[in-house]
Amino acid sequence: MAPVLSRSLATASLASLPTSSPFTHRNHRRDLTLSSAFLPPTSFGRNGLYCAGLKWKLERRNNEMVVRCDAAVAEKEEATDAPGEKFEYQAEVSRLLDLIVHSLYSHKEVFLRELVSNASDALDKLRFLSVTEPSLLGDAGELEIRIKPDPDNGIITITDTGIGMTKDELIDCLGTIAQSGTSKFLKALKENKDLGADNGLIGQFGVGFYSAFLVAERVVVSTKSPRSDKQYVWESVADSSSYTIREETDPDKLLRRGTQITLYLRADDKYEFSEPTRIQNLVKNYSQFVSFPIYTWQENSRTVEVEEEEESKEGEEPKPEGEKKKVKKTKTEKYWDWELANETKPLWMRSSKDLQKEEYQEFYKKTFNEFVEPLAYTHFTTEGEVEFRSILYVPGMGPLNNEEVINPKTKNIRLYVKRVFISDDFDGELFPRYLSFVKGVVDSDDLPLNVSREILQESRIVRIMRKRLVRKTFDMIQDIAESENKEDYKKFWENFGRFIKLGCVEDTGNHKRITPLLRFYTSKSEEELKSLDDYVENMGENQKAIYYLATDSLKSAKTAPFLEKLVQKDIEVLYLIDPIDEVAIQNLQTYKEKKFVDISKEDLELGDEDEVKERETKQEYNLLCDWMKQQLGDKVAKVQVSKRLSSSPCVLVSGKFGWSANMERLMKAQALGDTASLEFMRGRRILEVNPDHPIVKDLNAACKNAPDSSDAKRAVELLYETALISSGFSPDSPAELGNKIYEMMALALGGRWGRSDEETGTVEADANTNESFEAEVVEPSEVRHENEHDPWTTD
Repeated sequence: MAPVLSRSLATASLASLPTSSPFTHRNHRRDLTLSSAFLPPTSFGRNGLYCAGLKWKLERRNNEMVVRCDAAVAEKEEATDAPGEKFEYQAEVSRLLDLIVHSLYSHKEVFLRELVSNASDALDKLRFLSVTEPSLLGDAGELEIRIKPDPDNGIITITDTGIGMTKDELIDCLGTIAQSGTSKFLKALKENKDLGADNGLIGQFGVGFYSAFLVAERVVVSTKSPRSDKQYVWESVADSSSYTIREETDPDKLLRRGTQITLYLRADDKYEFSEPTRIQNLVKNYSQFVSFPIYTWQENSRTVEVEEEEESKEGEEPKPEGEKKKVKKTKTEKYWDWELANETKPLWMRSSKDLQKEEYQEFYKKTFNEFVEPLAYTHFTTEGEVEFRSILYVPGMGPLNNEEVINPKTKNIRLYVKRVFISDDFDGELFPRYLSFVKGVVDSDDLPLNVSREILQESRIVRIMRKRLVRKTFDMIQDIAESENKEDYKKFWENFGRFIKLGCVEDTGNHKRITPLLRFYTSKSEEELKSLDDYVENMGENQKAIYYLATDSLKSAKTAPFLEKLVQKDIEVLYLIDPIDEVAIQNLQTYKEKKFVDISKEDLELGDEDEVKERETKQEYNLLCDWMKQQLGDKVAKVQVSKRLSSSPCVLVSGKFGWSANMERLMKAQALGDTASLEFMRGRRILEVNPDHPIVKDLNAACKNAPDSSDAKRAVELLYETALISSGFSPDSPAELGNKIYEMMALALGGRWGRSDEETGTVEADANTNESFEAEVVEPSEVRHENEHDPWTTD
């Protein structure tokens, strides 16, 4: 085994070594040689010798030779490396083209967007260069793009009057994959600051042209540059690694200036993409806001007036040709002509000061195919780390079905980069789900896109954009709420109030912006919706919380027994009648340092209780509460004296941390509800009794004087189940509850209007034969003595 050496510096004096030492030292040509019997072979350098990855040096100290060992990585010899052989990357061109065509783009239809964008760049380049070279424009016509489909032959021709290309530029731009002519032009623009930096050039990757092979089996590019006297034709077929360039000699195909791309469509694509209507729709979707006019070849119809010879009537002899009368008739004839496809202008590129309300409304209707004017709009420009322009709208009408509430893919936000449509499918990336009803356009010049220009790459940039868009949306909605026309916000809340409530659940970071927008009915405002700001402003001095009650309807909220004491004390209560309301409020927890308190749950504190009186009442009815709890068993967690009742005999409240009756009802209605979790979250139920009610006083006397009375026990059962319904819960057995009510009715009604004995016997016989009806119908004399109070008589 080799010796283990310390990582620290090790020194040894050669003078102290014996002659028989394994280390020997000799002086030969001024070079020192160190050898050892147990060290591997060594190598020498000017800075020392190297052995086993260690560096050994000989130093002279005080007339002694010292061996120095550095346990470190050995230094390399101070010699330059020999130059390596240089190689070029090899690429299989056909495979590379296949990846570009079939792996970059998710939809075939984007080929037209890419080719129109290239044509727009060519027109933009010509416009820039013509500033210093006006001769480039010549007499070749206006700057425009024309697209002509040929459905019969499956051909699409795209022509622009842009800068065109020379032969060298054809080889450089189309013959070199991922070589972007636009990027080179932009670089030249930056170097020449005199031309300015304001441009609308789109291209940046140099692969958009090859998207033509998504649908075409052969592509022909004919181009004429104003800087060249010759016109050249570039041609290639799909799945090929070569192309041809030739000079155009046919005088009928010569261009005055620009580029013409002819796509010979594949057999399975020719019927879809050579259809004129399909081409026009693609242009409107992707390239509607390109700054140059785009014309498409469309079939139209018109009414013309023609002269025809009058036909002979039946029974008449035909007249000679010269004697027939000429009659004017109108006919509808079809014709083909160029039609402007992008007549809608990018409104967001203009200053908001120069635009009228009518222009925003017209833009909204055309862009989103709406017929109702928007409730509000906002037009803004954001600068800084991310620069973009945007116009956002609040629609005048809400979605017609509930699916759009929970579906973030509503395609209401359209993202453009340099006025070219990129995507409207963000799955909640640009806008949260609860604001998915907002419609608008977002346009930026420098968004980080992937090569297909369909996906935003940097999530951080998206988060910044989302934050600013959401803030502007809230500002727009707040303006509606604060406007003098209160009907506008009322209309907004009817259409989109549930979306805003969803935001309380999903967006905790924007609670401060969402909460002032909420509206509810209250115990003091049952006809008009009220804001939380108005509620807090009208609170009493001693009120420390915002009280609410969640029910299934406004009517049930008004008559709920939980309200009795609060209404008596003039305390306002929010009515939460929408299914999402209770969840939204629970997520808010507080507003302006006031807690939200559910009045249907235990431990309700109203702030002005008489503690001495409460303690006395509790002691007086303590026996009754224990007796009732014994009768009800596990149905309730406990029975206690209530602080919230004034007219009802009792009420059933939920535990502080369990579901309320409303939430329990909603969870039971879920299609995929879990029974086990329902039982767990239902929590405990507490029966609260009103000590001032006659029924409770009678039961208090019963528990003291006749605790084993079957009638008293049945009254407790019926009292509990009645409280179950009046408090918003569902009875476990509605039929059993119905039977108990029928029994009590029979006791109260028996013999009141003098029924005959035969009818009584019939009823009793029917009751005995009905096994499910266990209650026995008895005569009133068996239940009520003459001196007892009749509950059906009025004093």
